[in-house]
Amino acid sequence: MLILLSICLVAHPAQCREDRIDLSFESRSPTVCLRNSQSAIAKWQAEHPDWHVNRWRCAVRENLPKDL
Repeated sequence: MLILLSICLVAHPAQCREDRIDLSFESRSPTVCLRNSQSAIAKWQAEHPDWHVNRWRCAVRENLPKDL
C-alpha cells in the first residue's frame, strides 16, 4: 500500500506537488492503511518541515490513480 500525499510549501502555499509514502506491506485492506497512515504522515511531516500535507489517500500499488 501507498499513501499518496498532496503537499505544498509552507513559505509558498501556491507551490504544490504530490509525493508518496510506501507503507512497506502488501495488505490491500483500506482499514490497515488507515490505521497506519497517521503515524506515517506524522513521521513524513517531521522529516519535511518546509512542506504541509494538504490531502492524502491510501492506494494499492498496482492501481495508482492518475491524480490525488
